[in-house]
Amino acid sequence: MEALILSCGTGGGHHSAARAVADELKRRGHGAVFLDPFTLAGRKTAALVGNSYIRLVQNSPRLFGFAYFLGEHYRRLPVSSPVFQVNSLLSGYLKRYLEQNRFDLIFTTHMYPAHVLTALRKKGTALPQTIQIATDYTCIPFLEEGICDYYVIPSAELEEEFSSRGIPAEKLLPFGIPVNRKFTLSFSKREARKRLGLPEEGLCLLLAGGSIGAGDIPHSADILRSFLSEKEAGTLVIICGKRRDLYERLCRKYREDSHTVILESTPRMAEYMRACDIFLTKPGGLSSTEAAVSGVPLILLSPIPGCETHNAAYFSSHKMALTAERTGTDLLPALITLETVRGLREEMLQAQQTYINRNSTRDLCDFAENLVRA
Repeated sequence: MEALILSCGTGGGHHSAARAVADELKRRGHGAVFLDPFTLAGRKTAALVGNSYIRLVQNSPRLFGFAYFLGEHYRRLPVSSPVFQVNSLLSGYLKRYLEQNRFDLIFTTHMYPAHVLTALRKKGTALPQTIQIATDYTCIPFLEEGICDYYVIPSAELEEEFSSRGIPAEKLLPFGIPVNRKFTLSFSKREARKRLGLPEEGLCLLLAGGSIGAGDIPHSADILRSFLSEKEAGTLVIICGKRRDLYERLCRKYREDSHTVILESTPRMAEYMRACDIFLTKPGGLSSTEAAVSGVPLILLSPIPGCETHNAAYFSSHKMALTAERTGTDLLPALITLETVRGLREEMLQAQQTYINRNSTRDLCDFAENLVRA
């Protein structure tokens, strides 16, 4: 099989899901090409698309939430969205690429490339079968405009929501969000800490704001350091993502603190999740799923309004995580609750095993192999 996996740089989750599929297909001996189609129009165009989103959610999350709200209402109109129309401008670039490269199957982990494929299909371009992968626990605005042969969704519980947006039920594949195989590998907490050079004893808290370093990480770090100072031994690991300014500021602040580890992005996230006792992060669809697959107690911090609000609601309603929407008032009580309520951790981990398919990537690639073979 020769597969093309399309993604877009608006947050790291889409790329992570795409690479999870690509890595699994390659592990099985297939060809898999990972591509951000906006790079076909030039790296500056791809950077503009990705960075515009990142700056918006970092600097004006409420504005992003308002745009999401407008999208929810606009999607009810019987006309194509401005988002689709802009994305369709890329169709000529992708058509030339597909004419020069042959693929048996196309995956997309973002609705933007799905829109481009749909624009090509509407113009009569012959395409291989296409599979769109939803990376949030909701049908986000305009996802339904990307007309594909199949749609991978996070849970069978969401089938009605996706179908209500006009997606045929028979096209829905409730495999779950694909995560990299390394998050499913089993090794002990002690072994993970040893590999990472972290103290093997004591409480370890992992704080992150996703690949873009969103949220009030400095304030959260202050609260967590204060909490850990009352423990006999404790370590705080902070992952800043793509925020060099945040990384440098925290390095200066905690340079005398040997119990605080500051990192930028890391390729060893699976090991850090395995090493920690509690993971505190914004409710990105991919990162939350990775945590559940890893089996780590989870506290979801202030969501970016929109799809992350739905992600947080899904995880909290299924008892897979606690939420702390307001850092100043909610974080410490959530932390104390998770630490002190008997049986809560075990209930959370059991719920994660019940509601999250840790073999989602395997199941999707099994389906893809059978689809191409047929």
